[in-house]
Amino acid sequence: MNAIGKKKAVPILSVRDLKVHFTLSGTGLFGKERKLKAVDGINFDLFPGETLGIVGESGCGKSTLGRAILQLIPPTDGQVIWLGRDIVGAPHSAMQPLRRDLQIIFQDPLASLNPRMTIGEIIAEPLVTHKADLGKEEIKARVKRMMARVGLLPQMINRYPHEFSGGQCQRIGIARAMILEPKLIICDEPVSALDVSIQAQIVNLLQELQREFDLSLIFISHDLSIVRHICHRILVLYLGNVMELADRDSIYAAPKHPYTKALISAVPIPDPEIERNKERIVLTGDLPSPTNPPSGCVFRTRCPFAKDVCATDIPTVDTINDHHQVACHFHERM
Repeated sequence: MNAIGKKKAVPILSVRDLKVHFTLSGTGLFGKERKLKAVDGINFDLFPGETLGIVGESGCGKSTLGRAILQLIPPTDGQVIWLGRDIVGAPHSAMQPLRRDLQIIFQDPLASLNPRMTIGEIIAEPLVTHKADLGKEEIKARVKRMMARVGLLPQMINRYPHEFSGGQCQRIGIARAMILEPKLIICDEPVSALDVSIQAQIVNLLQELQREFDLSLIFISHDLSIVRHICHRILVLYLGNVMELADRDSIYAAPKHPYTKALISAVPIPDPEIERNKERIVLTGDLPSPTNPPSGCVFRTRCPFAKDVCATDIPTVDTINDHHQVACHFHERM
């Protein structure tokens, strides 16, 4: 089923006006507290078996959003509706059984693994926590099966993380996330620390596991070429705000937001002739501080099409059609 067809299904996850604000202490004797709006009112649905890509520059709030969905960071406001239930503010006792279906794969594969545990112990830990009724032999058998499924030799079960390459460590992380057969995995830049050839192997593995287990994925990345390959829909973030949300084909063929256009124009094309002649949009200036964002449209200070209204009015997220949303005052001219 394609992404548009999935929209007829009931969402497995709904995020409504989600905000994550941090209070920073002032500097100096009379420094004032400042608000850092890492995530500032995000809305989207995720459907069974779908992959939603979240893209944007470093510091735009991608990882914070992922952690807030999993309640690893407490949201300031909004809703995270998982299988029809709002889990924002849920106590630990209520979240614990939900963790079986909500997993995460981290960016740095080696740093996410406990160096004092064997990989067998690392992969088995979720089973020990959530399936205490299983015997040791059954846990060991399940760990070995999952190791084989992600491309690791089962006889490596007693080795330690430092004995593996980066790609192998990420396979260990995937096995740990998959051992409980969850419904949702948030992939927080899972291939950015890997070589290009290994990136392709990990992405293909995730797609195979998705088809096999009917997984829903949230794939966080700054690499739009990988996102285009794996994701059904793409959410573009800038300073914690949604700039554009659309299915993959629409967003690459006809992006409506200037920021999305700039991101896509930076993706290299293998054909040298096309690469030389393609339109390039070069953004000037740096990402503004999230503690002091621009008034109006947060992207206006770097937007080549900004007008006076962009400095005074915050653009609403307009729905162009069933599968394309954009937050820009002048998207009809793009």
